[in-house]
Amino acid sequence: MKLIIQIPCFNEADTLSVTLAALPRHLDGFDEVEWLVIDDGSIDNTAETARRLGVDHIIRHTANKGLARAFMTGLDACLQLGADVIVNTDADNQYNAKDIPVLVAPILAHDADIVVGARPIETIEHFSPVKKLLQKMGSWVVQLASKTDIPDAPSGFRAMSRAAAQQLIVFSDYTYTLETIIQAGQKNMAIRSVPVRVNEDLRPSRLVKSIPSYVKRSIVTIVRIFVIYRPFRFFATIGIVLFTAGFLLGLRFTWRWLVGDGGGRCAVTDPFGCVAGDGLPDASCCFPRRPTGSEPKTVGGASVFGAQRAVGRFSEAGKLVAAFSIATGSRAMSGLVLESLQGVSRQASLRIGFLLGWQGRQW
Repeated sequence: MKLIIQIPCFNEADTLSVTLAALPRHLDGFDEVEWLVIDDGSIDNTAETARRLGVDHIIRHTANKGLARAFMTGLDACLQLGADVIVNTDADNQYNAKDIPVLVAPILAHDADIVVGARPIETIEHFSPVKKLLQKMGSWVVQLASKTDIPDAPSGFRAMSRAAAQQLIVFSDYTYTLETIIQAGQKNMAIRSVPVRVNEDLRPSRLVKSIPSYVKRSIVTIVRIFVIYRPFRFFATIGIVLFTAGFLLGLRFTWRWLVGDGGGRCAVTDPFGCVAGDGLPDASCCFPRRPTGSEPKTVGGASVFGAQRAVGRFSEAGKLVAAFSIATGSRAMSGLVLESLQGVSRQASLRIGFLLGWQGRQW
């Protein structure tokens, strides 16, 4: 049997030597152990360093395509080279290479198709509290979407059989860790988790350039996971939230109507001079009729009389635009015109637009 250990790299000339020095060249259960480096468009001497240190296979991207693409390039190359088992590890020597035998053991025993190394997240000192929280959140989301119980889904230290590698497809350019576990769960692969050790931090994480950026990318990745792999649950949840909000508003209106308070109120402060004796808008004037004997001019069957009366105090340009929008029944445009001309609040302007649009349809 052949084992190939693949290492995605991007500008790792300084750390690659440490990582390669810890990798095994012989392992029980395998006839051959080979190394493969994927140089993801590095601008340093990563490829030359790998070649000098005796790496068996080196694949280079002409430009940086991201960790996920480098991972998939490595899988394709390993399959073409005849690998029976593939181990993926990081170039920054984050994972302890002495745990590779533990990682591949379930595959050799035919107990698993994919094995993920679970790091001791709580004891890793260079992980910030936010990163630890997001690691747990990512694992929880993956557990929901994949119906697996992998405790450290973002871990890149993993082993997989040839059959499993042939079935994996990654859509994201950012990271492969979450998607591959979800796909494995949906395709009924046997996936296991084993505890692994980590080494001291040699450099800052390339995936976590800043906490806000990491939070944003993590949220986007989580949302994409649910949209792609659990679309019904995702959109049904949104639909239920919106339906519930609308139902509660309708229930409130129905209750007020049943108790005799459903006539509504004139929410616009004196748009047409309709003010009651107490200084408040008169509800009976919310929808005034044109004076008897006045013949309205029409545009497209709608009256411009109400528009001219309502916007008489505004500029000539305002009259023209508002009258047109009223005549065509455009309530939103009427409100926005009044808002831009007079500086009234958006809420009041939209209500004015509603009244004007109603008149244009009724007169």
